[in-house]
Amino acid sequence: MTTKYTPLKDHDTPIKVLFTGYLCTVAIGYLFALIQILFTHGMADGKFGLSVDDIVYSYYGNRSGTALEVKLNGSMKDNASDQERFAIMKWVRDGADADDYKDDGIQKIIETRCVACHNKDTASLPDFTKFDALKAFTTQDEGATFSSLTRVSHIHLFGISFIFMFVGLIFSFAETTSTQYKCIAIGMPYAFLITDILSWWLTKIHPMFAWLVIFAGMGMGISFAFMLVTSILEMWLFKPVFIDGFGAGYLQRRDSPDASIADRVWAVLKALARSIKPVALFAKEQWLIHGLPWIKDLLKSLKK
Repeated sequence: MTTKYTPLKDHDTPIKVLFTGYLCTVAIGYLFALIQILFTHGMADGKFGLSVDDIVYSYYGNRSGTALEVKLNGSMKDNASDQERFAIMKWVRDGADADDYKDDGIQKIIETRCVACHNKDTASLPDFTKFDALKAFTTQDEGATFSSLTRVSHIHLFGISFIFMFVGLIFSFAETTSTQYKCIAIGMPYAFLITDILSWWLTKIHPMFAWLVIFAGMGMGISFAFMLVTSILEMWLFKPVFIDGFGAGYLQRRDSPDASIADRVWAVLKALARSIKPVALFAKEQWLIHGLPWIKDLLKSLKK
């Protein structure tokens, strides 16, 4: 059957260069984004490397200490000496008094170590030239604020969705993937992106959702990498990979009249989806009859 589009390998060389340049650039940008996460969220617990605790501290907060202490023991640990950090934390635990701020030399430490970044010219960071801005961080650490989550959420949704739109557009010209799986691959990054953003808000409410942040981020990265690698291989290495190389076996299995393992799995998933509907309706009915009234009675008893 004749395809209704020009496959990636048959595009003119300038178009291939355009597509490849874009894919390589966003891949490098994605890599730097991961590195940036390691140096921000990845240091929330004071140890290098991203962990569940890092996610919890970033969004839910470390409720065992103040926001300033958490930062001094985490991502800001290398910006001051141990003696200076100890002096600041002692001042915080003694009540963060305005008079002691000057008398104990805390103001001088802040001006020397912090104000270079935390000033009025850096809109994304609090202005520590003002005592009230610093004082706000001497309260219990409750993680990201709802205001900051709102700001970061809409930036990520707008910006990253544009990246996936163009990556998906390029990948849509691939011919080694069937239309069915191509649609899944193109739609997955959007599903994981929305899940990722939603999981930030859920983790802010309860720390158990931190695992969802990691899961959604991994899914988004895997789907992005799959589309990128497939597109580049088809544009420049179609014959050595898909005709003479390891990809030849995949194409033979794809074109075989016998149902592949993936097709069987897909059929099972669709059958499960059809069976889930009555179960979901039953669960909804039980929730409305028993679950919701119980929650309301519990909340009433807690208010008393």
